[in-house]
Amino acid sequence: MKRTRVLSILAGATAAAVLVAGCAAPRPAGTTGGAAQPAAKPYIPVISKGFQHQFWQAVKLGSERAAKDFNVDITFEGPESEAQVDKQIEMLQTAIDKKPAAICLAALDSKAVIPLLEKAKAANIPVIGFDSGVDSDIPVATAATDNIAAAGYAADKMAELIGGEGEVAVIVHDQTSRTGIDRRDGFVNRIKEKYPKITIVDVQYGGGDHLKSTDLAKAIIQAHPNLKGFFGANEGSAIGVLNAVTELKKEGQIVVIGYDAGKQQKDAVRSGVMAGAITQDPIGIGYKCVEAAVKAIKGESVEKNIDTGFKWYDKTNIDAEDIKPLLYD
Repeated sequence: MKRTRVLSILAGATAAAVLVAGCAAPRPAGTTGGAAQPAAKPYIPVISKGFQHQFWQAVKLGSERAAKDFNVDITFEGPESEAQVDKQIEMLQTAIDKKPAAICLAALDSKAVIPLLEKAKAANIPVIGFDSGVDSDIPVATAATDNIAAAGYAADKMAELIGGEGEVAVIVHDQTSRTGIDRRDGFVNRIKEKYPKITIVDVQYGGGDHLKSTDLAKAIIQAHPNLKGFFGANEGSAIGVLNAVTELKKEGQIVVIGYDAGKQQKDAVRSGVMAGAITQDPIGIGYKCVEAAVKAIKGESVEKNIDTGFKWYDKTNIDAEDIKPLLYD
């Protein structure tokens, strides 16, 4: 009797051990509790020049729309100021370390980022430029406005509005990014080539900061009392010029032409303090850079230079159907 009971206990223990071993058996790869897990979406960090302008918020909106349409995950980030080249380079290094499927980049310095772009290329991470290109062939594509053509058009409008002669000045966001260089050169070279009676008395760089740009613009106006026109080459630069003209009570005396949109510029155009401005398509820029990244991930062909277009707007067409979608608050 006793021996029978012992055998029964041993048999039960053996069965329990088999049961435990069965429960602990390794699961097939990619499963949890027998249920297949969905494949992770491709991850694409979108590294902007900053967040401080409404322009970048519109770019962010476009990139988020593309992420939804093409079923990818993105992050959108940028330094606090467009003068923080080192901070953006740190962000790019961090992005590369995460081994993303692709990277979208609006470079603050067209040369400083090249060593990291070479790292991305070595790691087989395609890079898509947006808004501002770099001095390298590494980016698979760049989605941007033709800034030379757009700034040249701004120069033509300036010449028209000041009667083809007189002194003008320029505030640019920087002299390191492709947008800063191209907008400066597009405006300055068009004036030099076509309008010999117009003199550009000064070109200054405000880092895209409207307060610094205000101080620079005020100093230029005070140094050149006969100034007839002022071009601000991005949102922060243009707002700085507007502030200077208003604070020095020069409304109606100096023709102000801006770049980009945003509420303050739109209000100034409606009131006549700003003669007009170039608007880009920031939502289109954000959308097309992510779209190009998805194509690059899939190995599809991508157009090297994706021209996202520009428009001139002033009080006569600011509410036109083809202009309204390109303006933002």
